[in-house]
Amino acid sequence: MIANATRFSFCIPDSTDTAIFSHKTESLDEVNAVYWTDSDQWACPYEAREGRQLEIIPIGSEFALRSAVLRVLSKLLAFATEMGNSHSSRPAPAPKQSFKRQRSAVFSRISLGCASVASSSSSQETTTLVNEKTRERKHQLSHSSSLPTLSNVAYAPSEGVSSDAVAAYNAFLRDFPEYRLTWILDTLRRTDYTRLEHTGETYVDYMGGALFPESLIKVHTDFLSRNVMGNTHSVSNSSKMSLQCADEARAAILSFFKAPPEYTVVFTANATGALKLVGESFPFVGGSSYVLGSDSHNSVHGIRQYAISRGAQVAYIQSTPNGGFDASTAKNVLLRNRPRSRELAPSLFALTGQSNISNSKNPLSMIAYAESLGYYTILDAAALAPTSTFSLKEHPVDAMVVSFYKMFGFPTGVGALVVKESFLAQLKRPWFAGGTVDVVQVPGNIVTRAHEVHEQFEDGTINYLTLPAITDGLQFLSAYLPFLPLRLSSLLHYLVNSLSLLRHDTTGKPVVRILSRVPTRRLKSVGDQTETGSTVSLIFLDPEGEMLPNSFIEYSASQQFISLRTGCMCNPGAAAAILGIQEDMERLYPGVTLKDFERIVGRELGVVRISLGLASNFQDVWKVVRFAALIGNDKACMALWDRWMENRGSSACCVGRAI
Repeated sequence: MIANATRFSFCIPDSTDTAIFSHKTESLDEVNAVYWTDSDQWACPYEAREGRQLEIIPIGSEFALRSAVLRVLSKLLAFATEMGNSHSSRPAPAPKQSFKRQRSAVFSRISLGCASVASSSSSQETTTLVNEKTRERKHQLSHSSSLPTLSNVAYAPSEGVSSDAVAAYNAFLRDFPEYRLTWILDTLRRTDYTRLEHTGETYVDYMGGALFPESLIKVHTDFLSRNVMGNTHSVSNSSKMSLQCADEARAAILSFFKAPPEYTVVFTANATGALKLVGESFPFVGGSSYVLGSDSHNSVHGIRQYAISRGAQVAYIQSTPNGGFDASTAKNVLLRNRPRSRELAPSLFALTGQSNISNSKNPLSMIAYAESLGYYTILDAAALAPTSTFSLKEHPVDAMVVSFYKMFGFPTGVGALVVKESFLAQLKRPWFAGGTVDVVQVPGNIVTRAHEVHEQFEDGTINYLTLPAITDGLQFLSAYLPFLPLRLSSLLHYLVNSLSLLRHDTTGKPVVRILSRVPTRRLKSVGDQTETGSTVSLIFLDPEGEMLPNSFIEYSASQQFISLRTGCMCNPGAAAAILGIQEDMERLYPGVTLKDFERIVGRELGVVRISLGLASNFQDVWKVVRFAALIGNDKACMALWDRWMENRGSSACCVGRAI
C-alpha cells in the first residue's frame, strides 16, 4: 500500500523555506513525515529513513491531517534529542491513547496542545523544536552571501491579491519575522476557512463568536449520519451511544483545562447559563459578600441580583482607565469585604479572566488570594479560553465558565460549568426539573436528587447531538493553540501601530483613538503567552477630532465586507471606564433607557471593536487598516456618509449596540 503512495516531506519553514510540503529530499531540515496512501489513510512515520515502522491512521477525511502533521513535530524533537544524546539506545515509543468511538480515535492521538498532561509536554517540545530550528537557520543564513526569494506558498496571502497587499505583507514579514513560525495557521486558513475567500468577507469579530473549521462540520455530520443517538435518559443502545459521547466530551473538557480529579463538568446552554446556575444556587445570606470587577460581562453583574435579594452586599473593584483592575486595589476590596465565616456567611468572588472590550487580562493570582480570605471563587473564562492556555491544576478556582462557540465556532448553544464537586455540594438549587432528580413524591414534598452530581444541575435533556463536536473541537484547537498567541501578537502590534499612524488628509488629525489596553510586550517564540487579549476597541474621529457615530462606522464597514462590532459589548463597566463616562453612569436613574443614556452623554454609546482569533491572518488586519484609511480620506468618507444618511432607518443600518 505504501509502495504505491505519493511521497512527501514535511518542512518546518523559516525565512528561507518556501513550501509546506515538498518532495523527498536528503536535507536534514526536511524530515519525511506524511504519506498519502491510496486507501484514504495518513501514514505518519516516527522516522522513516531509520527504517522505523509506519503508523497508519485511518481518518476518512482531511480533518486530522494538520493535527497529525503537528504531532510529527513533537516526534522530531525526540528524534533530534536522541541523535544528540545517544547513539546506542532508542526511547520506547509513547503509548497511544484511544477513544471508544472509532470516529474520534484519530483526535485522541493528537499529542500537541493542551488536551492532556502528555499533550502539554508535547506542546512544549514542539515549541522548543520550532524555535531552535529557526535560530539555527538564522545562524546559518548569517554566513550566506545570498538569500533565495521568498515564495508565497507557505506564508503569503491568497492568490489574486493586489500588489499593494503583497508589498504590505512583505514589509510586515520584515518587521515581524517571528510571524513565520505560525505558518501552520496559514495552512489552516486556506484549507478550513475557504468560505472567507469565496465570500470576500473580512471577519474580525472573534470575541463575539469564533468561526468553525469546515472539516469539523464535515466530520460531525458524517458521524451523525452513521450513528443513531437517543435521549440520554434511557438505557437503549441509542441512548448509550449518546451517554458515551457525553462522557467523552466531559473527559475532553477536563483534560483540555488540565483539571484535577475533584472537578466535574455541567453542560449548560452557554457561559451565561453557567453563571446563572451558580448565581441562583449560591447560598448568599445577610453578611455575605459578592465581589466582582467593574470590567465584567453583564452575566457576571447579573449575579448581584441574587446576592441582593438574599441580603448580601455587593462590592465592586473599580476599573482602570484602560480596563481591568489594579491588583493592589482588588486586594483591598477583597480584604475589606472578607467573609466573617466561610460556613455562616458564604461569599463569592467573580474574576473575569479577560475582558471582552478593554482587552485586559486580570491576574489569575487573585483566585488564590481570595480563597485565602475565605471566598468561594468563579472564573469567567469565556473570552480567555479561545486564545490562551489555562490550567485548573495551576489555578484551582472553584468554578469556571466557558462557551464553546467562542472557542472553535461550533456548536452554538453549548457551554460548560467546570466545577469542583465540593463546590457543587454547597449550592442550593431553588427548583428541580426533569433529569435532575431520582425520586419525586407527588403529591408531597419529598425529592431525591440524581445520583451523579453533575446531573443535579443539568435541567432537562442536554444537547447530546452536538457533544461529539465538543470532543473533536477541543482536540482540533489543542493542535493550534500553542501557535496562536505569537501570531495574534504580531497581528495586533501591526494593527495598533498602523491605526495610530493614520491621519485625516484635510486636517492631519488622527483618524482613530484607541481606548483598549495595548500590549507592551511583543512575543517572539511559539508557546509564549500574552499579557493582553487580541482585541482593539476604538472610536473613529472626524477631521476636527469629534467622534463619528458607531452606526456609521459599522454600516460603512459592512459595505466593505468587514464584519466587526460596535456598542458596549454587554460590558457597561469597562465601556464607561475606557470612554471616560463613569460620572455619567453615576447619574443614571431607575427606568433609564439606552436612548436616555445617550442623551446624557451627547453621542452614541460604545466603541468599535476589532477582535482577532484562530483564522485571522495578515490580510484581515490589512483590510481593516485600509478601511480606516478610507475614513481618513475626506472625499471617500463623505460618499459613505451620504449613502449612510440615505439608508438610515433601514435594516442595513441596524446596529447591535448592546449595553
